[in-house]
Formats: sequence, C-alpha cells, structure tokens
Amino acid sequence: MSSQEIPEKNLPSEQDTAHGAVAVAEDPFADPGLPPHKPRVQDIDERAAKRSERTVALLFTLSMLSTIGFIASFVAFPVEKIVYVWPLGHVSALNLSLGVTLGLALFCIGAGAVHWARTLMSDVEVADDRHPIEADPVVKAKVMSDFAAGAEESAIGRRKLIRTTMFGALAMVPLSGVVLLRDLGPLPEEKLRHTLWGKGKQLINMNTNEPLRPEDVAVGSLTFAKPEGLEEDNHEFNNEIAKAALMIVRLQPQDIKDKRELDWSHQGIVAFSKICTHVGCPISLYEQQTHHVLCPCHQSTFDLSDGARVIFGPAGHALPQLRIGVNDEGFLEALGDFEEPVGPSFWERG
Repeated sequence: MSSQEIPEKNLPSEQDTAHGAVAVAEDPFADPGLPPHKPRVQDIDERAAKRSERTVALLFTLSMLSTIGFIASFVAFPVEKIVYVWPLGHVSALNLSLGVTLGLALFCIGAGAVHWARTLMSDVEVADDRHPIEADPVVKAKVMSDFAAGAEESAIGRRKLIRTTMFGALAMVPLSGVVLLRDLGPLPEEKLRHTLWGKGKQLINMNTNEPLRPEDVAVGSLTFAKPEGLEEDNHEFNNEIAKAALMIVRLQPQDIKDKRELDWSHQGIVAFSKICTHVGCPISLYEQQTHHVLCPCHQSTFDLSDGARVIFGPAGHALPQLRIGVNDEGFLEALGDFEEPVGPSFWERG
C-alpha cells in the first residue's frame, strides 16, 4: 500500500509531530565529528613541559641504571647464593636481582615513552579519508609529510634531553641479552667425547651402591651401574651421570650376534650406554625374550644382541658399548672409556 492509498486521517498531523508523537528517525551513520580539542597544561605552560621532559628523562636514566645493575648482579652474585625475601621466602639472589633489574629497565623505557606521548607529543586528533591500499605519488608525498610533521610534533628535535636519554636506554638494554650469553658456558672442548669410565673403574650398582660381581647379574635381568667414585653428593653428579649411566644385561653367549660385542663382554654380560642416541632420554625398558630395549620418550628400539643397533624409531646410531672384564677381586670393571661419544649426535662429532 503506497502513501497515497493511506487514508488522510491516519497520517501524522503537523501538531502530532510538533508534540513528539511521531518523530523522524535520525541517520544512525551520520558523522558525529570530532570533539573540540582541549589543550593540556604542557601545551600552554613551558615550565610544565620542562617538568614532563625531566620526568621522561629520569625514567630513561633509571632504565640505564637498572641495566647496569643487571650486569653488576650477573657478575656479583654466585649461582648458589640463596637469600630470604619476605614474602617470597628463600630464593636465588641471582635470579631475583636479574629479574628485578631487567624488569625495571624495560618498565622505565615503556613508562617514559607513555609519559612522553601523553604529555609532550601532539594529541590533536586527525580524521582522514580511507584510500586504496596501493599508494600513488600523492599519497606517498602525504605520508612523508605526515611523518615529518609527526617528528616535529613529537619535539624529539627540540627536546635534546629526552632524545639523549632515550637513545642511551635503548642502546643499553640489549647489553642484558649479551651478558646472558655467558650462561651458555665455556666451549665443550672434548667433554662430550669422554666420560668418567676408564681402565680399572669398577661397575657400581645404582640401587645398592655396591660393586658388581658377574654372579650378581642374572640372565635376562637389567641392571644399571655408575663409575666407581661418582657419588650423588658430588657437585658434578648430574652432568657426569648423564654421560656415564650404564645398563648391564646378561645374555647367553650363543645369542650374541655381533663379534665385537661378544669380545667386549664377560661371560655374556654386556654393558651399553643408557643414554638414547636420539635426544638423550634414559633407556629403561627391556624385553628379555627379544633382547630389545625401548626408549620411553620416542620409542627408539635397540637390539642388545646385535651391537645395540637401531631397529626402530628416530635414533640415529647404535648405543655405545663399554668393554668390561673382571679384576683380581672378582668385581666387574671397565677396560677403558666408550670409544665413541654417548648420547645424541652433535655438530662437531664428525
């Protein structure tokens, strides 16, 4: 039904419209425009602007001092130093000092930038029309002009104190990352190629902490051993056992397929590295019927009756074997170190 077909008595009268009975809908997409700009105190008072400038410079300076504190803490506090801090309790002095100083350095840079933007940079809102993504020469010229205007409005050219301290803070913060490279430690040199095993080192049972005799190892059993002299209270215990951990299995000599494995065994007792050659997980699952050992991390499987070669999984090479014998007292002993590095491959291994 068109408006011409609506009875005249049903149309709103001018009186109804005047009293608000029927209102004409406003355009919901109308441009509301920008509110009038209100100048800040820093815009009209140079003394207030100077105070803001000094505040920003102070924050950047605190950031530089915190970075220096970070480096000093890294040098001053030993790793083992523990301090009591309420309410955190007993914490590492090194970790606490590094976290506080680095956090303060980054916070002061952010706080200084925010205070600079809110008090000294131009806060005039500018409305601009959208344009195609591809920029034409006019737009490029406008962008460069806007950039130059923004640089001018930021007052970075006139506020030399802010500029100098900001560049100083930004230049010094990366030094924290450079200092952290010290945690990578010294070069490994030959440490990855050698373990604590050597000629005459007795095989110590990891469970009983007693030397092993051949009769202690039953056919089909799996025993774990460590080198003689390596104690759990040793500061380097974890580093050394990660290379020297040994698993011992007794097989029937006729079941050993690899000649070198048989030559390096003692009465069917073979000793292999416990460290998986994939990513270094400890191997602990043994299937006595097949003589296979399984790494629980990624299911690499090794055949202990055939030189511990890889028969399944992502491991790259066989488990290193340790040559063993019996000393004059009847205890199992190593006849040397592993002939190849234990664990995963590394780029210098060759």
